[in-house]
Amino acid sequence: MADTHPSDPTQRSLWRPLRLLQASMDADIARIYSEQQIDGLKPSFVMELLRLHACGPMTIAELAESVQRTHSALSQKVAAMRRAGWVRTVVGDDARTRKVTLTDEARRVVGRLAAEWRATEAALADLEAEIPYPLSQVVTDIERALERKSLHDRIAEKLAEDPA
Repeated sequence: MADTHPSDPTQRSLWRPLRLLQASMDADIARIYSEQQIDGLKPSFVMELLRLHACGPMTIAELAESVQRTHSALSQKVAAMRRAGWVRTVVGDDARTRKVTLTDEARRVVGRLAAEWRATEAALADLEAEIPYPLSQVVTDIERALERKSLHDRIAEKLAEDPA
């Protein structure tokens, strides 16, 4: 383990365990794809691939809105998915627009991706039934608390109290 320094505020984190848990769960999902010989697929690509399969080609703006991401974030993700061979861009309804569409390889595996999505959701429902306070309830409770006072306002208050 790395040396700990009392002056390093990153030594304590309430969020790190959640990030590590998500990374571990994503690694397990990636392992499922690897076992099914779906190489080069990141779990973070699957929602967009399934959305494109269900809705057809979309502009980056349309796809971003449909998955509740920013245009900038989705533009970067689409570029990564294009490099990995899962999507391509085609001319849209007019020559000025481009639409994101699935490649033939993505179309070949999309049924398995949908099955994995359903299996993952079912496994998460089972997992939530095992624990006394489901993560989905934690998220709802945090959202309600943030509606009362934003994280920004909470941080700003703490900063105002910090002598540094």
